[in-house]
Amino acid sequence: SNGKIGVQIFHSAQLCSKFVECIQGVQANTFQVTISTIGGFGLIFPAAQVLDLPYILRDDRVAECFFDGPFLADLRNAVMEKFPKLRLMMVGNTGGWRNFMTTKTQIKEPSDIKGQKIRTIPADIQKEMVKMLGGNPTPISWPEVYTSLATGVVEGTKNGITDIVSMKFHEHLRYATLDGHAYMAAFWWLNNDFWNSLSHAEKIIVNDGFYHMMWETRQSPKAGAIAAYKEFKKAGGTIYKPTPEQKQMFIDATKGMYKWYEKQYGREWLDKVLAETKVCEAQIDAANLKL
Repeated sequence: SNGKIGVQIFHSAQLCSKFVECIQGVQANTFQVTISTIGGFGLIFPAAQVLDLPYILRDDRVAECFFDGPFLADLRNAVMEKFPKLRLMMVGNTGGWRNFMTTKTQIKEPSDIKGQKIRTIPADIQKEMVKMLGGNPTPISWPEVYTSLATGVVEGTKNGITDIVSMKFHEHLRYATLDGHAYMAAFWWLNNDFWNSLSHAEKIIVNDGFYHMMWETRQSPKAGAIAAYKEFKKAGGTIYKPTPEQKQMFIDATKGMYKWYEKQYGREWLDKVLAETKVCEAQIDAANLKL
């Protein structure tokens, strides 16, 4: 852009400490860009919690295909109808996949979760999932998770391995179960007035920037996962990958979450996600057959 567009980065909650505050800052054009998780996004657009339904996305390839497809435009338009100054630019990743991590008991099957105190975020959908598996969901804010694990306030959490190690939770967690029940999507938001103030050429530059950031945020958790798993094991942790049969047990045990979601938010977004993930799965499976 020959210096017309610059980027200033304010990290570590310098401009806002909670997602709602960050979104308000973008809407007011105090700053132009912010990021949210599905949980944060769900605070302003509750139907978006469909993306946190357990096991609704099969793997990285399906998730990336899905978020690069028609769903992104549908979601962008729906949010802009409600919040005209918020523009969804792209969806990356914040930390890989959510897995069950515990301090005392290895989880291999759904029945192993029964009675365990599992840390969740306040979002109802995450609490309901743990309840459905027989656990005791315990909402704990992110800064308090380390102490809660150390003191036994909770006996487990649902996070990606890179976050676990970076926050030193592995000093207390002893078991990781790679069930991959949720893709940790990162939603990037831009002030729409700022977007509309750009020339067409400038929009291309900004859009390219978001595209490259999307690629980087999707690759970073993958690149860091192996080192994080090694660090987890070095600290005395045990990593378990459920068999296909055990994974299906988890899927079957949480199927009731679809009905729960439908009762709360209707079928529209659930049907969209199921239809488009099916298309992505079919495309990827067909490509695999040609190998």
